[in-house]
Amino acid sequence: MSREYFEQTIIRILRVVGLIFFITIVAFPFYWMIVSSFKSLGEILLRPANLGLDIRKIDFHAYYAVLFEHGFLQYISNSVYVSILTVVFSVTLATVGGYAVTRLRFRGRKIMSYSILLIYMFPAIVLVIPLYVMFSRMGLRDSINLLIVVYLAQTLPVALYMLKSYFQTLPPEMEHAGLIDGCSRLGVIWRIVIPLSAPALASVALYTFMIAWNEFLFAFMFLDTPEKFTLSRGVVQLAQSVHLSKQLVMAASVTVTIPILVLFLFFERRLVRGLTAGAMKG
Repeated sequence: MSREYFEQTIIRILRVVGLIFFITIVAFPFYWMIVSSFKSLGEILLRPANLGLDIRKIDFHAYYAVLFEHGFLQYISNSVYVSILTVVFSVTLATVGGYAVTRLRFRGRKIMSYSILLIYMFPAIVLVIPLYVMFSRMGLRDSINLLIVVYLAQTLPVALYMLKSYFQTLPPEMEHAGLIDGCSRLGVIWRIVIPLSAPALASVALYTFMIAWNEFLFAFMFLDTPEKFTLSRGVVQLAQSVHLSKQLVMAASVTVTIPILVLFLFFERRLVRGLTAGAMKG
């Protein structure tokens, strides 16, 4: 056995072991969460360490209780409303702003281009207290629409950066031809830039939706009325209940996780293509 063959064999073994290890770490919490959500309270109390699931004993009561008895249908509606509006505003503003920074010439353009990600130098925990005090004094707290504004400020810088990088790879000659044919700047964006940027726009939309759907800190600080809670805020409210069985919390966690997981798996290829398309210029 040659030394090279021995080293390659060791590398393959370590690669497989590492892959299995990390997949187990990532997948086990999801498995335990899903299995626990389908068990009855009695089974969880009798055998809390049992990781298996008997298909004949699957119980959907936890999902019924979460959706219809604990108000999660309203939480889902609130999360969908907040996430979709955040996506619409973020993608629209990022498209116009990214195009302006890439193609137009104006004073302060370079400074604006370099400072797009400046807000990401500050962690959310640093911003939440000043925002809480300011919005409380203005009487704007406990509003879903305020949450959309905060999420927009959180997602717009990265959306701008992603689209700006992608727009730099588009040939400007096509836009010049559109302008010569009589299109306005907005017409060029609508008829030429947006169709060519579909992968990047899909990536930005999915990224923004994931941030708005999963965000907890600002929802926890700014929302007080249960009817206005988002899903992440509702799960914490449910988990803080004194008399509560574990399978309800697990069912609520599955309700939060599954939609965004399905979206990610469905758009994974387009997401990766949109993220990498602007990595190289030309």
